[in-house]
Amino acid sequence: MEWERALAAAKKEGEISFYGSQGYEKIFEVFQRRYSEIKVTSNTIRQGSEHGQAVMSERRAGKYIVDLFINGVVTPNTVFYKANILEPIRPQLILPEVVDESKWWSGKHHYADPEGKYVFVFQGNVHGGENAYNTKLVNPKEFKSYWDFLDPKWKGKIVTYDVSRVSTVAHALRFLYNHPDLGAEFVRRFFGEMDLVYSRDERQMVDWLGTGKYPLAFFVSDIEDAAKQGLPVKFFEPGHFKEGAFVGPSQGGVNLFKNAPHPNAAKVAINWLLSREGQDTYQKVYAQLHDIRQSMREDIAMDVIPPTYRRQKGVRYIYAGHPEWLDMAPVTKVIKEAQQAAKK
Repeated sequence: MEWERALAAAKKEGEISFYGSQGYEKIFEVFQRRYSEIKVTSNTIRQGSEHGQAVMSERRAGKYIVDLFINGVVTPNTVFYKANILEPIRPQLILPEVVDESKWWSGKHHYADPEGKYVFVFQGNVHGGENAYNTKLVNPKEFKSYWDFLDPKWKGKIVTYDVSRVSTVAHALRFLYNHPDLGAEFVRRFFGEMDLVYSRDERQMVDWLGTGKYPLAFFVSDIEDAAKQGLPVKFFEPGHFKEGAFVGPSQGGVNLFKNAPHPNAAKVAINWLLSREGQDTYQKVYAQLHDIRQSMREDIAMDVIPPTYRRQKGVRYIYAGHPEWLDMAPVTKVIKEAQQAAKK
């Protein structure tokens, strides 16, 4: 059987090396316990772009140190894919439970590269506008669509995270800009007409929301903790709006490098990571780190994912991992133009 052959060869290689975001080293502690003959070496301290620079420097020096990259999808597209140093993932998938696409969201595997074969996406977090309201001042039933936020009565009453910090709000901005029913027109009017108040301090935003200084907040995440402390604040659930929400990765993609030093161990690691055990471990480890990461797998428990963040049946979802949507320049341009026009 192919799995047994790959596992035997992996044990002979005796090592797997990966670069990734913080937290994956804890996930692979479970892998290490299961496959004790395969030593795990990782670097999860650097940022994604720094990993990109490191890999390219190593390659230019003729050094092939790392097997896998487990992180977001931007660096793989802008650096590794362009440099043609990735291997297709599909030929690496051998466990039946991984190969079976019916076990994954929308009945298929998802990729985030132009050819749909190099950057495998296993994270399926729900993203919307990441917006919240003061429960004493706002009736959520007034909002059936994102366009309802443009009602003049909310002018000057919305606090939003400073969108000049693009990386922090990128997912929500991609949602608004790329949504077929919202797009540039919504973004232009929201940032140009609504006299938004900007903050770079999320705690301040939640405080303002809780005291009612601003009854609505956009691009905010720390709402649940504030609600538990008794503040009258609540998220609009993504399914609340007719536009629905996006599903996609932030730091949940896996890539295999060409000329990987431990190709069989890499194959075993990919299959384990994408297995039920691997994806269950993935969700639980990040939950312990107070970071919500929902798997694209549909056949594992979702207990550690708060109900607000879970994919729900009957809600309209659009896949957000399209590589052409990664470029933030178009939406940033629309926002800046709208803000400048509003100042005139």
